Amino acid sequence: MATSDAQDRDRLRQTFSAVPLASHGARWAALYRDAFTPWDRAGPSLALADLLAQRTDLVPPAQDRDAGGNPVGGAPRRTALVPGCGRGHDVLLLSSFGYDVWGLDYSADALRMADENRREADVQGLYEPAGEHLEKGDVEWLAGDFFDEGWSAGIGTDGLGKFDLIFDYTFLCALPPEARPRWAKRVASLVHPKGRLVCLEFPSGKPLSEPGPPWGLSPEVYEALLTAPGEDIAYDADGNVMGTASPQPRDDALHRLSIIKPTRTHPAGTAEDGTVLDFISVWMR
Repeated sequence: MATSDAQDRDRLRQTFSAVPLASHGARWAALYRDAFTPWDRAGPSLALADLLAQRTDLVPPAQDRDAGGNPVGGAPRRTALVPGCGRGHDVLLLSSFGYDVWGLDYSADALRMADENRREADVQGLYEPAGEHLEKGDVEWLAGDFFDEGWSAGIGTDGLGKFDLIFDYTFLCALPPEARPRWAKRVASLVHPKGRLVCLEFPSGKPLSEPGPPWGLSPEVYEALLTAPGEDIAYDADGNVMGTASPQPRDDALHRLSIIKPTRTHPAGTAEDGTVLDFISVWMR
């Protein structure tokens, strides 16, 4: 198994080595066509499920509720986006918590797999509503390039192209470091003024100087990117962020509400002794 994992990592690195960012989407699509998807977790993110269930102080429920816990009549469901959704496990999870969810991926084959995954889950009775009196939200699959603006026109909260919750996992880490400022600028523009960005930070245990994908990340990288969306950040020889976040307030900046070491995450985010390596962070304007 270890040898297979190493071979998978080598293939990923070789696939994207010295390839310009504009060609990355086609490379990911080709891997899906070849059914080579070692990043697929075969299920939803337990850390996200726990956050949604246990920390409504950080992430408001998908629909406003009265004192008895019942959805307020006529209150719209909140919206969610999962960029780089792959087979859609986290899209289906968010739907089970009542969000109307858009799953975005460059690969048409990934979206086909995601819809097959949804139909199979329905047959097996998976992703049932996560609470009493809760209805599952609608799910839509979108084919597009995250960095383009066309796919978001007319959708999301009030059709404004913004979302109440955006979940990032195995998406930022798939981008080379030079593309990270573009990710920060685009994702910040997609967060609704009262919305949340939730990042399951992976791979936190990988040295930042080692090549990817996946590229190593740290809480300091997220902070530098999201407090100054679009600005380049400097790294030292080990890949660590140099300098601190700018003290100047910015209208487009996101601010970290909390960073948590989850009690559960995917096996890929744990050490050999079972220690959780991932972090989960919550951001808002």
